[in-house]
Amino acid sequence: MSIFALQSPAGGFLDEDLDHFNKIFDDWCVQFDNYDDAVMIAATLDKKRYSEVVEITPLSYPKYFFHKLQGNIHATRELEGKIICIVEPYMGSNFRIAICDLKTKSVTLTQTRYKSALSVEGAFANFTIK
Repeated sequence: MSIFALQSPAGGFLDEDLDHFNKIFDDWCVQFDNYDDAVMIAATLDKKRYSEVVEITPLSYPKYFFHKLQGNIHATRELEGKIICIVEPYMGSNFRIAICDLKTKSVTLTQTRYKSALSVEGAFANFTIK
């Protein structure tokens, strides 16, 4: 399921009062269940405060909600109330599996480093939380 939000091209998301842009996406940012509602609200805003409608999908969800998670996210899935991700911490680095806790908003990287996409995908598909 996707959610939609209003984002400034310079960065940040519009708050619930439709007044200020927050630098990070948080509980105070305005969210929409569908694209049409987001576009309708965006059209009513003062043209000086231009904003774009962005879609937050399960793949991009960790980027917006887990600010400690750094790098490129290649895959996500939910497991036992946690979001499990394949992460490349920086370009050219070894892949890691990240465990993102939805309740505490904490992020833990597994100790194992994977040199290839194929090896991390196998580990990701069979990953269990201990």
